[in-house]
Amino acid sequence: MSQSQMNQSQPSMLPGSPGSPDSPHWLHWPPGLPRTVSVPETDLYANVEISALRWPDKPFIIFYDSALTFAQFKDECEALAGYLQGPCGVRAGDRVILFLQNSPQFIISFYAILRAGAIVVPVNPMNRAEELAHMVRDSGSTVAIVAQNLLAEVTSEVTSEVASEVAPSSGQLLQHVVVASYSDYLKTPTDLNVPDFVRAPRAETTIRSTTTFTAWSSALGAGLRASERSSKPDDLCVMPYTSGTTGNPKGCMHTHRSVMHNAVVPLSWFGTHQDLVFLASLPFFHVTGMQGSMNGPLYLGATVVVLARWDREVALRCIERHRINALSMIAAMVVDFLAHPQLETFDLSSVQRINGGGAAMPEAVAGRLHQLLGLSYVEGYGMTETIAPTHLNPPHRPKRQCLGIPFVGVDSRVIDPTTLVECPQGETGEIVVHGPPIMQGYWNKPEANEESFIIIEGKRFLRTGDLGRVDEDGYFFMVDRLKRMINASGFKVWPAEVESLLYAHPAIHEACIIAAPDPVRGETVKAVVVLRPAFVNTVDESAIIEWARAHMAAYKVPRQVEFMASLPKSGTGKVQWRLLQDRERDRTTTSLS
Repeated sequence: MSQSQMNQSQPSMLPGSPGSPDSPHWLHWPPGLPRTVSVPETDLYANVEISALRWPDKPFIIFYDSALTFAQFKDECEALAGYLQGPCGVRAGDRVILFLQNSPQFIISFYAILRAGAIVVPVNPMNRAEELAHMVRDSGSTVAIVAQNLLAEVTSEVTSEVASEVAPSSGQLLQHVVVASYSDYLKTPTDLNVPDFVRAPRAETTIRSTTTFTAWSSALGAGLRASERSSKPDDLCVMPYTSGTTGNPKGCMHTHRSVMHNAVVPLSWFGTHQDLVFLASLPFFHVTGMQGSMNGPLYLGATVVVLARWDREVALRCIERHRINALSMIAAMVVDFLAHPQLETFDLSSVQRINGGGAAMPEAVAGRLHQLLGLSYVEGYGMTETIAPTHLNPPHRPKRQCLGIPFVGVDSRVIDPTTLVECPQGETGEIVVHGPPIMQGYWNKPEANEESFIIIEGKRFLRTGDLGRVDEDGYFFMVDRLKRMINASGFKVWPAEVESLLYAHPAIHEACIIAAPDPVRGETVKAVVVLRPAFVNTVDESAIIEWARAHMAAYKVPRQVEFMASLPKSGTGKVQWRLLQDRERDRTTTSLS
């Protein structure tokens, strides 16, 4: 039997399944929120026009105390879209690379690309030339909008070495590059700590290349306007790339409809209104920041205070100064936030909610946050493939270290990853999701699509690769990645669980669990730990291990502890456990050779 035939032959859902009308999670649905929420039948750019019409003089973006109104934002989107369609030759369906940090230019570029009828390809600004080149090649982009400080990554690979390999007939791959300098939008004096790369003045591009390089100011000053808008809800609009932890990154194809759903519906979930002020501390190139701190607030008509890079001091001062109401932070940011030595001197009374995802919030950290703000950290769960959340905790009844319940319009279940049969409540299996936010598929990757989607009861479900379970209330809990498991003498150890437990240790600032080879157990548990400054010289390996023995099952206790000054993190702030795991394997290989 083929994979497709097996996928089509699954049994009906179990009684009380999260996908069924009698699922217990409906008992904890946000009060007053219907089970279905109406989503606009328009393209995303319509949100620019509507908000500019409603609130022309209201600040949409505040960037280190410099404001850009909704009307100004729309005008600049129109001007850049005209330049993209004119000299750059962008046409409907083309892909355009967006290679910027959080900034007004990122948001303007995003919507200008959509206004031109093209598809946004957001790229992590931490990527180096080879990583960028893969996305340019794979997406077939010929136009890019790039930050001035990132030009070295563009010119060294994409317009020369890559060109000779990929497009020898044209002599290059990227034909046009619009160069943005962040300081163009620093119009108001500020006492905030502005990063040097943001303060850097505009510089002339002196690159010798057949690629056309145009300054952002020149592109907007060309006086061009885009042709009539023709994008429809089911047209592709954004193609973020996966993290590439299992090979080269893959482009996730999202339509205006799927992006609109996950930009609009979370606003209803949290009961938000147009006079809220959001802190944009998560990166816009990543779907969580893109939706929760950019697309959602624009639709709402709210104000966004934008940080180019996370800085807890700047974040705290902005909360106090601009009376910020909504915070989106991953666990690592919250840990850093709470570690500020003068935290209690800031007025944080305006904050009404704090939410995030990406990794489970440690119980001890959530407790300290609640003690400080009187707020529960509302966790959610989503993927690049789902353009942000498929699960969210009900704001009135969140559970800690919990993914939440299936989001509006989402059918999610836990299945046996081998048999694909739905697991009973409480059993661990792979989380699968179906609903409006799910991508169309991976760009030019039919084999990956075949592996990633299954059919259950006639519905197309995405296999997340994440292991989880559902409790008696219908809430989903992450157990771990499908392939991230330590087998110690036959006992299965899930690193995320051990990490969460270690965070309760008073000396531990950050922790990552990996597998280390063991001649007796096969694999054993190793903790890579960052200590709080006050404990650096007072806590050793034996103290951590002894504490762990008192707080977790014996087979979960780390047998080895390595101390580091910091843990490697991705551009979205997630700990890169695979790098630490690969390093451990390399050490073992070297010692045996």
